[in-house]
Amino acid sequence: MENVRLVKPAVDLQNEYMDFYQEWKDSGEDMVPWVISQDPSDFPAMVQFLFNNEKEENLPEGWVPDSTYWLVEGSGKVVGAVNIRHRLTEKLLNSGGHIGYGIRPSARRKGYATKLLAQALDITKQLGITKVLVVCDESNTASARTIVLNGGIQDASFTEESGNVINRFWIENE
Repeated sequence: MENVRLVKPAVDLQNEYMDFYQEWKDSGEDMVPWVISQDPSDFPAMVQFLFNNEKEENLPEGWVPDSTYWLVEGSGKVVGAVNIRHRLTEKLLNSGGHIGYGIRPSARRKGYATKLLAQALDITKQLGITKVLVVCDESNTASARTIVLNGGIQDASFTEESGNVINRFWIENE
């Protein structure tokens, strides 16, 4: 695996991001984290939207500020994305957590998620978040394993109205 790093979204990564986005769309899977489902057809506007969320500008009612990063290989290929919520609402406390992340389908099972989450935890530390909530669907055993590898301690699960069970993990991040 090449050296990977989290980077802020940038217009100069448009081609790499569009490849990432299209692969995910073509897979038919749910896009995780939620921010990657944003329409990138006006790419500069999408990048600005992400920065506005971080600066708490034009946030819809009930939203919290969040930071988005892309996991990039040394070659510039975007292999993953992470969205870090700066604080939690009741809904995020139950089923969203501080960190949502995803790895493009062709890059899974290669250790990227573990590296992405470790780097995201460094960012939460910089934001002053010392107890980090990370969640995943009960059926997502790969994500649960990644969270545990990064220090996650399982807490009570949460069952959504749909019946989907969310596993909740806390990571001490001091």
